[in-house]
Amino acid sequence: MRRPVRIAPSILSADFGALAADVQRAAAAGADWIHVDVMDGHFVPNITIGPAVTRAVRQATDLPVDVHLMIEAPERYIGAFAQAGADWITVHQETCPHLHRVVQGIREAGARPGVALNPSTPVETLREAVAWVDLVLVMTVNPGFGGQSFIPRSVDKLRRLKRLLGEEGRDGEVEIQVDGGIDPSTAPAVVAAGANVLVAGSALFGATDPLGEAMARLRDAAAGAGRTRA
Repeated sequence: MRRPVRIAPSILSADFGALAADVQRAAAAGADWIHVDVMDGHFVPNITIGPAVTRAVRQATDLPVDVHLMIEAPERYIGAFAQAGADWITVHQETCPHLHRVVQGIREAGARPGVALNPSTPVETLREAVAWVDLVLVMTVNPGFGGQSFIPRSVDKLRRLKRLLGEEGRDGEVEIQVDGGIDPSTAPAVVAAGANVLVAGSALFGATDPLGEAMARLRDAAAGAGRTRA
């Protein structure tokens, strides 16, 4: 049975001068999660936000707050983001030589752990880790900036990840999230390949149509994956 698709608008593309209002607009438009992209200017070439903004998002909504740490040494900040209200905390495989310890730290802090892979990182590097995590995020662009073009090879990577989860007995238990270039044109292929959490920024907050209409188009496109072979 196909898992329900969740949509997680990324506040990276929101209006930070009216952040609470944009978060609430996303919730009213039918968002399932709110995605918070954290960048440090070291692991990725951009600097964004920290726990204070995450706390502001938490205060603006009852939806799950999904924090993606694109930072070096994320273990130093897990407690702060959990205390700020993160329900999910995702770290990058590439920054965590002691990933098991970091995942344990996320659970102990009261959040659910995820692990992210850059486009050039093979899914096989996660074979041991899938036993510990609740979410795998496949980056479908190189992390660091919003508005980038989707990398088509990501679709095959998602298929390989789904197979790996099946081989390790975790298919259906681990959320498969995608982030980067997700819009109505790319959603059907990634959902058909196994993704069930779609992060979208510019396709939602940057749309010329009202947010509710943009959300509906994305959800309709994802639903069309049922008619697409993975």
